Amino acid sequence: MQQKKQLSLFDLSMIVVSLVIGMGIFRTPVNVAAKAQIPELFYLAWFIGGFVAFCGALTYAEIGSRYPVTGGYYKIFSKAYHPSIAFAINCIVLISSAASVAAISIIGAEYLSKIILPVEMQNETYRVAIAIATILLFYLINLLGLKASSKTQNVLTIIKIGLILILICAIFFAETTQSITPAFKTPNNTLPSWANYGKALGLCLIAVSFSYAGYAQTINFGGEVTEAKKVIPRSIIIGLTIIVILYMALNYVYVQVIGFEELKTAESIAAILASKIFGPAGFKMLSVIIFVSVMGYVNVNLLSNPRAMFAMGEEGALPKVFARMNKKEVISVSLTVFALVAVVIIFFAKTFDKILNYTIFLESISMASSAATIFILRKRTANLDNKTIYTVPLYPILPVIFIAAYTFVAFSIYADDPNAALNGLYIFIGFLIIYFISKVFIRK
Repeated sequence: MQQKKQLSLFDLSMIVVSLVIGMGIFRTPVNVAAKAQIPELFYLAWFIGGFVAFCGALTYAEIGSRYPVTGGYYKIFSKAYHPSIAFAINCIVLISSAASVAAISIIGAEYLSKIILPVEMQNETYRVAIAIATILLFYLINLLGLKASSKTQNVLTIIKIGLILILICAIFFAETTQSITPAFKTPNNTLPSWANYGKALGLCLIAVSFSYAGYAQTINFGGEVTEAKKVIPRSIIIGLTIIVILYMALNYVYVQVIGFEELKTAESIAAILASKIFGPAGFKMLSVIIFVSVMGYVNVNLLSNPRAMFAMGEEGALPKVFARMNKKEVISVSLTVFALVAVVIIFFAKTFDKILNYTIFLESISMASSAATIFILRKRTANLDNKTIYTVPLYPILPVIFIAAYTFVAFSIYADDPNAALNGLYIFIGFLIIYFISKVFIRK
């Protein structure tokens, strides 16, 4: 069945924003401040992260323009490298996404339960029930079709942006916090060298990079976008511009309102900003912000990830049933399976964080290697009219910067936690083995 072109520039821009802005910006600044030790390095890390994200956005804009297909994040690996690589990387992305949906749904349920349930009902059973109900609600909305789910996403994303702008306004309601002058300390209490700063920056960029990550999955919607060759590039650039502006502004407010030294160990940093504006009612405001973020994150993952499963079904990496669409052109089987996996993982969400740590290293590798497909796609699609294809400015400098940055992040993860990196590689090899074994059985 040929899919309709239903997504507009605005729809896809809002999807980009929601793919990136989840829970990270309400938590990771604490980790970045602790690793940076000084505000100059803190701001530098977020600036570099934003610049690298733009390099990546422009790179993926060209990839999406040259290869606008449904499930693009699977198909670019399959086309440029090998279906086994595409299968292994996308299985890791799918499992980590489902686990993230489960874990974040639990976090959202914890906040929501505190403002809608009496104290005696604020327990694990009711939190799990709220989390599952949230996933099932958006599963049903997605079953109504792409138009219904994308319009829902637009509303949630606009509300989310509005709530973040409200938090940024905390700077007008609070006096600038005066704290102890931060100092950069080395392990041996010696004067810091460039190597010390470089190592600290690498650790900062781990958290920063994953606060900016997610927009690459925009290319999963290529087959359903009107004028895809124009709209995909523009939506990625518009969405990421909004994200970088919000991130830089919010981090500046965190430092100014909370104080840099205090930020290193602060808890519920968004709640602190909300309390400056709304006083004792700040926690309720924060709970609303968190739950709206959770709803947007759940819906956008139910939009994006089944499309990768659809592509895997089309090419035979998964059973063909995963490529089945119903009369409303909903990828119903892939959507149902992804939602069920997320629901099942909810019951193991507390321990699943350890498994997620193993995938962080591989996500860095997948971002670098997926961006590198631009060099292959350029050669294979050289016959296309350049007037209809978006091309990266300053090529190949910007793609190389993006690839080098994520390679640096991968090495930083390995240096900080070799076991997590190695375990990630073992998981990758495991999926490669599964792919080739399944192919043997299919041939038989």
